[in-house]
Amino acid sequence: MNDWVIVEVARSEPEAELLCSVLRGAGIECLPRLTNRGAGAGDGLGIVGAHDIMVSPHDAQEAREILHDPSHGK
Repeated sequence: MNDWVIVEVARSEPEAELLCSVLRGAGIECLPRLTNRGAGAGDGLGIVGAHDIMVSPHDAQEAREILHDPSHGK
């Protein structure tokens, strides 16, 4: 996972899970991760604060296209 890249930043954990669900539905492995900015917001609960949406570098371009245009690939 160290070589994965950030393709989007979600405002909350539920939003991050929704975005990852969209990517997973397109066959792209995805991992939401609490950003450094959100790390202290909620005392470690992980729900409050921004989350990075991370994918492998191989899938990054397609993931960005899907997240910015959900009709991509349909």
